[in-house]
Amino acid sequence: MNLPVTTFGRTGPAITRLGLGGEGVLRTFGREHEASAVIEAALDCGVTYCESARAYSGSEAYYGRVLGSRRERVFLATKVHERTKRGALASLETSLQALRTDVLDLWQIHDVREFAELDALEAPDGAYAAAVEARERGLVRFIGVTGHHDPAVLRAALERFPFDAVLLPLNPAEGARPDAFERTVVPAARARGMAVIGMKVLARGLLLGPRGAGLDLTEALGYALSADVDTLVIGCDDTAQVRASAAAAAAFEPLGAEARRGLELRVGRYAERLAYYRGPAPV
Repeated sequence: MNLPVTTFGRTGPAITRLGLGGEGVLRTFGREHEASAVIEAALDCGVTYCESARAYSGSEAYYGRVLGSRRERVFLATKVHERTKRGALASLETSLQALRTDVLDLWQIHDVREFAELDALEAPDGAYAAAVEARERGLVRFIGVTGHHDPAVLRAALERFPFDAVLLPLNPAEGARPDAFERTVVPAARARGMAVIGMKVLARGLLLGPRGAGLDLTEALGYALSADVDTLVIGCDDTAQVRASAAAAAAFEPLGAEARRGLELRVGRYAERLAYYRGPAPV
């Protein structure tokens, strides 16, 4: 399948613009057969960007069992929730063992929500120091940050740290919000030469079909792929969802600003209903 391809940021390697996310069936334990089938289907469709997280149940281990000799054909990313240098480096060692690899292509500080976390990351014994050390030691190639709660916090993270990449929500319901990540964070990332990765593209399916916001898969993916984004990560429950997503990405035709705005207006009334994709408000 001829998936669209781009570079990771300004100077990174070539990656497919559709990536396999670490959620869906991959965020489970004890479902090796179904998880392996989803990963195999993604690889068979030509996906070269694969993502996980230390917090995603057995996701890393599933990838580790399946990739094998094909590891070199994929851009492999995972995430760390730890905020201290010691904890982050220990988490990295566990991730490398689970993924059965000696080096990660992208290691991301996961789910930054509050400004206080940025101070913790910036401390000499903070997780950012771990990321820099890991890159210097050749354990990771690129370092990044992720967030889906507060665009102002995520933008501040980009302004304070020279990350290589940022992962953020991108869908029409998100785009209908006045402080959408696409308008507030993406320009800051691009000004710094960072790669941009989109998530929450389908809002866990709640944007799709008559029981949701009424979009079809082609519209939802088309909206996100038409943004200034390098790749999208999609979590899948089964191989049918993998193949449908790959087919939609392969058939992608860019949408203009008016068409994208039309999709935002169609789902705008769902923006608050779907606010969960930014997560609960910080306590």
